[in-house]
Amino acid sequence: MQKFVILPDATCDLGKEIREEFDIEFISGHYTTPDGVEHTQPLEWVDTTPSEFYKALRAKPNDFTTSPPNVTEWAAVLEKYVGKGLGVLAVTISSALSGTYDFLQQAVKQVKEKYPDAAIRAIDSRRFSSGHGLLCVYAALLRKEGKTLDETADWLEQNLNRFHQAGWLDDLSFVAKKGRLNAAKAFFGSLMGLKPIGEFDKNGMTTVIGKAKGEKQAYPVLLDYIENTIENASEQIIFVATADRLKQAEHYKELLEERFHPKAIYINYVYPGGGINVGPGLMAAYYMGKPISEDLGEERTLVTELLAKKY
Repeated sequence: MQKFVILPDATCDLGKEIREEFDIEFISGHYTTPDGVEHTQPLEWVDTTPSEFYKALRAKPNDFTTSPPNVTEWAAVLEKYVGKGLGVLAVTISSALSGTYDFLQQAVKQVKEKYPDAAIRAIDSRRFSSGHGLLCVYAALLRKEGKTLDETADWLEQNLNRFHQAGWLDDLSFVAKKGRLNAAKAFFGSLMGLKPIGEFDKNGMTTVIGKAKGEKQAYPVLLDYIENTIENASEQIIFVATADRLKQAEHYKELLEERFHPKAIYINYVYPGGGINVGPGLMAAYYMGKPISEDLGEERTLVTELLAKKY
């Protein structure tokens, strides 16, 4: 059986330890800071800390930009592995959020012109951040079981819609600065301490399906939501992502461990490539569960019912 590498782009937010544990590679994207300097995304905090980065991002949100690996960069990395006789399972951030998948497809075409028999599968994760990363971890587990490249890729494509997000984004002022929310609504949300609860839609874009009144209500609602949507919790690997909300992420991890006793839980940072577009304040769990409904109708109804409960 031909060996293959798992190659996500850097928006997977898989840190070094997790990548080494599951033998996952990655291709860097790019981001530019307010000083005009372009950086590659190392998936490590090299020249800054999470707190310093997000403090700078809050101060000048519109002066940070990102760009995905281009066609030439994708082709070079693919050819490096194909030239060694390896297959490649390349997984990108959702095509609804970035042009990364399109660049990958163009690169695959170029490489196959030179290596007609190259075994490459390109997957649009329909997810971002730790949702994207968790998909790659499941691919690694399937590979470890002895699944082929095509068997692994087929499984991913058939199960994309079973990877959930359950958490909040509470820095509404940042989102407003990005032009994605009315500034008055952002101020009102911050004043009231609301926690917008988000879930993935069919394209992997986060959609608010309810609003909790502060952390005191948000945590139990999220735990009950997960209980109603997760499958085989004790066999699960769960990621908890944090964009400058490490204290809350650590607490959430403890609650998840107590409630579900999963196989493993990891806290993942949202690194600059994703953080520039997500902003500070993301704190969410990512897990595999029941298929998400087409219009999120079932999930909205569930959260509405949970928000009405007295905890």
